Parts: sequence; C-alpha cells; structure tokens
Amino acid sequence: MSSRGSQELLTTFAHASAPEAAAPIRHHTLALLVENEFGVLARIAGLFSGRGYNIRSLAVAETNDPSLSRMTIVTSGTDPVIEQIIKQLRRLINVIKVSDLTEVPYLDRELALIKVDASDGARRDEVLRACVIFRARVVDASKSVFVVEVTGDESKIDGCIDMLTPLGIKEIVRTGKIAIARGDRVEAA
Repeated sequence: MSSRGSQELLTTFAHASAPEAAAPIRHHTLALLVENEFGVLARIAGLFSGRGYNIRSLAVAETNDPSLSRMTIVTSGTDPVIEQIIKQLRRLINVIKVSDLTEVPYLDRELALIKVDASDGARRDEVLRACVIFRARVVDASKSVFVVEVTGDESKIDGCIDMLTPLGIKEIVRTGKIAIARGDRVEAA
C-alpha cells in the first residue's frame, strides 16, 4: 500500500474512532399534572433517585381541581437524558401529563424569605434600600431582624441575596421555580 493510501486509511480510522462531541447539559423545566393522591410525590422522587437523576427544584400544589396537583420540576441533563426522564414519568400511573416548558415561551417565579440582621439603624436602612431596589418587602420585623419577602426569577432572587449578604443573612428559605406557559397554551389544567 502506498504511503498516501496508508495516510488516507489512518485519517479515515481516526475520524471514525474519534469521540463525538459531548452533548450539552442544560436545565429543563418540566410541568406535570398528577393525581392528588398519597404517594405520588414519593414515586416521582423515587424515579429520579433510582436512576441517578437530580432534581434541582420541585414545587407542587393542588390545581383548581382538588383531585389534581401541578408539579414544576427543574432538572438537568443532555437532551437524550431529558427525553428518557419524560418517557419514564409518562409511564407512572398517577401522572396525567408531562410537558417540557423549556421548549416553549413560559413565565417562571420563585419566592424567597430572607431573615436579615437589622440590629442597628444603619443596617435597617440598608435592608430597606435593598427592598426598594428588588421590589421586595419586609413581612416581619423585630428589634434585631427583618424577614424580607422577594419574588421573581432565579437571577433576581440571587441578586437580592447577594445584596443582603454583607448585611448579615441569618436564614434563607426558597420555594424553587414555578412555571406556566405563556399565552393560550395550557400545559396542565
């Protein structure tokens, strides 16, 4: 075989055996409509943990129909992994509908309650200024702490936390994301 033929063969082999580019891992927001029954949340959480999938956030509550609940799950993975998660969720008997909101225009919000040191007048003023900037509000106050409520997307919550951190955050509680499709589209009634 000529050296040119050997070179072409090696080049072809190198391209055939080269690993394909790794698929990107993205966050996905899933909307689920489920029967409002005992154990449904445990089965869904078990599906994720049993297969090694991570739940970044999960929010669940009754819908306008008390027999149904709406779940918003934020998870991450490559597109094939997310497709597999959705297929497995749809197989669960109490799951009525699963939608990946990531692929459609949607609105999302989080809620955070942040307990902040307000032990002196200057610190109290700084907390109140941060509330104005982030359209947050003080929902509880004592001699030494304020509890601040802030709603918005993840970056707004993070920004508010970043601004309050130097003032002395004592405790944070966050809901995780809730989401709804924009416009007339109904993902889960």
